[in-house]
Amino acid sequence: MRDTVDPDFASFVDARQGRWLRTAYLVYGDLERAERALLRAFTQLSLHWVRVDDPDAFVQRLLYLPALKPWNRAKAFPDEDDQVKHALGELTPAQRAVFVLLHVEELTEFEVADLLGMSQTAVHGHGLSAFGLFRTALGAGDWRDAK
Repeated sequence: MRDTVDPDFASFVDARQGRWLRTAYLVYGDLERAERALLRAFTQLSLHWVRVDDPDAFVQRLLYLPALKPWNRAKAFPDEDDQVKHALGELTPAQRAVFVLLHVEELTEFEVADLLGMSQTAVHGHGLSAFGLFRTALGAGDWRDAK
């Protein structure tokens, strides 16, 4: 067992943990679940650090994929008064993950598809429905109804 932490790994974690905790919180809808998911992802990365070619993709996959699992579908943002969080909580886990990855992480549909193991068409569909539901929940109405 190692007694020290690889400085490159420590720098990687320091540089990214804040951003990923914020987006994981938006995807999971619960800070404790987001923290556990991020810790699990960083722990797995630490075990494979020297063999991982793209640590960002490795962590993102481990961070966001569990949110889509049936056993991980607890209500997001329960009893939340914030209108944006309430709107996010109305989305399905897949819609919320796609929405956050597209609009917060600013990934392309192809990158999200690769990350979540979905087709680009499925990501596009989840993204459109999530955007419409999100706007409706915020009181902006459905964008397709605009004249």
